[in-house]
Amino acid sequence: MTNEPTNEEFQDAAVGTSSDFDSSTSPSTSASTDKMLGKGLDVGTANLASAIQTSDGGVEVVVERNAFLDIKADVYSKNMLTKLKVPYVVHNGQMVVIGQSAFELANIFSRETRRPMKDGLISPQDADALPMIKLIIEKVLGGPQEPNENCYFSVPAESIDADNNVVYHQGLFEGMLRKMGYNAKAINEAHAVIFSELAEQDFTGIGLSFGGGMVNACVAYKTIPCLSFSVARGGDWIDTNVAKVLGIKSSKATHIKESGIDIRDPKSREEEAVAIYYRNLIHYIMENLKLRFETGNDMPTFPDPVDIVCAGGTSLVGGFIEVFRDEFAKIDFPIPVREVRRAEEALNSVAKGCLVAAAIGE
Repeated sequence: MTNEPTNEEFQDAAVGTSSDFDSSTSPSTSASTDKMLGKGLDVGTANLASAIQTSDGGVEVVVERNAFLDIKADVYSKNMLTKLKVPYVVHNGQMVVIGQSAFELANIFSRETRRPMKDGLISPQDADALPMIKLIIEKVLGGPQEPNENCYFSVPAESIDADNNVVYHQGLFEGMLRKMGYNAKAINEAHAVIFSELAEQDFTGIGLSFGGGMVNACVAYKTIPCLSFSVARGGDWIDTNVAKVLGIKSSKATHIKESGIDIRDPKSREEEAVAIYYRNLIHYIMENLKLRFETGNDMPTFPDPVDIVCAGGTSLVGGFIEVFRDEFAKIDFPIPVREVRRAEEALNSVAKGCLVAAAIGE
């Protein structure tokens, strides 16, 4: 494994660009409550997000792209990054840009970002994955507010259509957070959506987290998860397939997807491709959710119709919930559903749910 960047390397590299790492906006210094309620961390393939309760009782969420871009360490590149006020670290003789800045530079120079995570789990092929994701987590989460503070972090469920090692993935992040001084505990990311969005329904219903690497599903009754699974398709699956059929890079497909399109009314061939794969993804997760309800032996009997809540960055595209409702209407779902909706802050929902779990010690 490669050596992680030292604190000195990080500080030296960021000279002149410290505004992006200003401690006044760090989640570790933004709260001054007498009762520390812990923190939540959404460990997503595309984004990392932390949630913390502020001194006025609100919730502060810090989000950063889970990506990095390595650049040749020469005078020209260093001057360019300095002029653009882009923070970077020096790692193994290369300058490395992390987060949203990496994504923006990749689009400018028609390159692909490197991703610490793949298909919802830490990338096994990239030796730099762990040190880079550690830097991003330190940026969004900061240090604990008190020794051994609770930090609940999201993990995916086992996939029904892929062989993934969730146990190893979970253990890596538990160890990383404990070394940072936290009492680290894992929670399924779709279960976190239920904690965040279904309090008024007594934490009963169906949570769906549409992430970059996976879609996670959880059915819960009064906080207790009855069914959890994931499918190995998500935003990255859409980007990869759109890139293939259009003959473009995945980063360009991501840019098209995030440029404000409405998948109900695509305006171009590129947007049409995005819409087709979105509809396929939504139909795929609904068919599998229906199948597990019908074949599960320990499913509870719900006395009242339940809500289905969608969250995650992949659900932010225009027209998502309308297309979801269209696809849902095509299947004969085995239990009554009261409402299908998207979380009000879909990108922040998992992090907020992790914070709720940390606060109540669930």
